[in-house]
Amino acid sequence: MEKNNFFVKSHGLGNDYIVFDSDKIDFELTQDLIKKICDVHYGIGSDGILVKYNSDAADFKLRIFNPDGSEAEKSGNGLRIFCKFLYDYGYTDKEEFTVETKGGIVKAKIEEKNKFGKAKIITVDMGKAIFDPKQIPVNTDKEEFISEKIAVGDKEFEVSCVSVGNPHCVIIKENLDEEEIKKYGPMIENHPLFPNRINVQFVKPTSRNEAQILIWERGAGFTYASGSSSCGVASVLVKKGLADREITIKMIGGKLKIGINKDWNIKMTGEVQEICSGYISRELLEWKEFL
Repeated sequence: MEKNNFFVKSHGLGNDYIVFDSDKIDFELTQDLIKKICDVHYGIGSDGILVKYNSDAADFKLRIFNPDGSEAEKSGNGLRIFCKFLYDYGYTDKEEFTVETKGGIVKAKIEEKNKFGKAKIITVDMGKAIFDPKQIPVNTDKEEFISEKIAVGDKEFEVSCVSVGNPHCVIIKENLDEEEIKKYGPMIENHPLFPNRINVQFVKPTSRNEAQILIWERGAGFTYASGSSSCGVASVLVKKGLADREITIKMIGGKLKIGINKDWNIKMTGEVQEICSGYISRELLEWKEFL
C-alpha cells in the first residue's frame, strides 16, 4: 500500500482533529511530532490526532492523541470525526459499524448525510457511565465521589466524578466564567486526587433537558466542545436527579444530544464537518527546531 502521508482535518462543534490511516504514513507519531503537527503556528493546528489501525475485536481500531502527545482513552467528537472519515473515504459502506478504542468498543451509526453524500450527523454508543472511584480513577475510599468538596488553590469546589471511558470531574455552577475554568481547570486536572489526571467541566443546568457547559480538557486545555465531556456531565446530572435521561448539552462550539438508559448506557448524537485534506510535508517531518 502506498504511504503518501495523507491526512484529513475535520471538526465536531469546533473541536478539531487530524485523521491518519496508519497504513498510509511512513513516519512514527512520537510525542514531539504530535505536538508539532497540532501546533497552530508550526504545524497544521489541531485539538488532537486520530489514527486508524486494523482491529481483531471490532470493524476498526482508533488511537487518540492529545496535542501534548499523551494518549486519550476515548473522545466523543473524535469518534464522530473518525467515523465520518471511515465512511467518506470508502473504508466502509455500512451505516452502522464498531470501533475499538482504548476506552472500549464503540458502536456508531451514520444518521444523516449531506448533499455531497458525506456523513453529517452521527450517533455513537459511548458505553456505560461508571461511578466507581477505583475505575475512574479517584484516590478515595468512598464508594462514589459525588458532591464531594475539594480544595483547589484559594477555592473550594463541590465536584462529582464519573468515567465514560475516560475520567471526568463535573462542577455545577450558578454562572459560567471562562476565566475561572481557565485558571482552576489545570489545577483540578492535575489534582493529587486524580492519578491519571482528569477532564473538567463547569455546568449550568437550565432545565430538566438542557444544560450549558465550559470545558477544560485533559492534555488539551480550554476547548469549545467535547463529546465525552457532554456524556460525563449528562451522567452526573442524571445521577444527582437534576436532569431527565434525554438531555441537550450546549457548548461554545454547538450542542449534542445525549441519551442515558436505566443501565447507564450512553448514546451521543451530533454533527461533524470536514475542514480540509492534504499531505504532510517532508519539511515538517524533518524540522528539528520546533520548541
